[in-house]
Amino acid sequence: MNSGIQMQHGHDPHPNPLPQAGEGASAGTPSPRLRGEGRGEGSPQTTIPKARFDFIPLALVAVAALVALPLVGSLPTWFTLTVAGLAMGMIVFVIASGLTLVFGLMDVLNFGHGVFIAVGAYVATSVFAGLADWTSSASLWRNLAAIFPAMLAAMAVAGALGLAFERVIVRPVYGQHLKQILVTMGGMIIGEELIKVIWGPQQVPLPLPEALRGSFIVPLGEAGAAVEKYRVLAVLIGAVVLGALLWTLNRTKIGLLIRAGVQDREMVESLGYRIRRLFVAVFVAGSALAGLGGVLWGLYQQMVVPQMGAQVNVLLFIVIIIGGLGSTLGCFVGALLVGLVSNYAGFLAPKLALFSNIGLMVLVLMWRPRGLYPVTSR
Repeated sequence: MNSGIQMQHGHDPHPNPLPQAGEGASAGTPSPRLRGEGRGEGSPQTTIPKARFDFIPLALVAVAALVALPLVGSLPTWFTLTVAGLAMGMIVFVIASGLTLVFGLMDVLNFGHGVFIAVGAYVATSVFAGLADWTSSASLWRNLAAIFPAMLAAMAVAGALGLAFERVIVRPVYGQHLKQILVTMGGMIIGEELIKVIWGPQQVPLPLPEALRGSFIVPLGEAGAAVEKYRVLAVLIGAVVLGALLWTLNRTKIGLLIRAGVQDREMVESLGYRIRRLFVAVFVAGSALAGLGGVLWGLYQQMVVPQMGAQVNVLLFIVIIIGGLGSTLGCFVGALLVGLVSNYAGFLAPKLALFSNIGLMVLVLMWRPRGLYPVTSR
């Protein structure tokens, strides 16, 4: 063996981030460490340089907002559009984050993701119907006490549906992308028909609770900028979801295994971990996030229809392609860019608003063909 590589069997003051024997790795497996020549005090120790974080994609969000300011012309109008774009981007991120994780870890193209969105929104309508006194109250706290149970119920139902979806529909077609597309789209159609059986085919209103209706004025310029109350709540919820995802992926053992599985599935399996359990857990979590996003999107539109998930599916795939397939941070940046560009384009050139998202995707891919934050194994 090379003298620069020594095997340590005793206590290691710097343990490997992945557990050793008894915690998933096979017993007796030594852990190699890269050292300098010898063990003397003067011997150099090899260190692996840390990769520099790429701030350029994050800066694009600020650049897009600043470029739009002179085009819009009015500071209050620009501020209103910017907050609306951030709110839309946060909602789209909540929905799409689960989809990009599922693809990154499981290599599954789930075109049935929209059914979890619709189910979450419809569950919220049922919960709101049972808490009508709370949603009609002028008290913000009573309104929030109605919204959060609706979100939890939507996440629970969507997560349970995701578990069944993975076992019955997705599991038989692992590694077969064409079949995944066809089968998951068929699953979404079946899900939409079941929604019609349970809640009916008609459009169902999902009005905002009383205290979250309307807007407040931010003192900018002479007239001030109007900011809708619900959009602020959507931004806050999106920020909480982002923080929870980043903490889980970067600070927990489960997150370490998920990131390692995205980068190198075979390596994680060789350490003795059952990667399929991670698959199921991530799929259920992604479905639950879609259910949460469905509640936010339904309140954003103030109505729900069985096809609402299919309607937003194209937007979700644009976001994860812009961000980089499998990248959570890329999904976040892509969602913010899509939200801002959609709102600015809708104000400046309404006829081009529908094309703006596709145009943004084309520009990003011409610059970075693998997305803003590509995963190295993709």
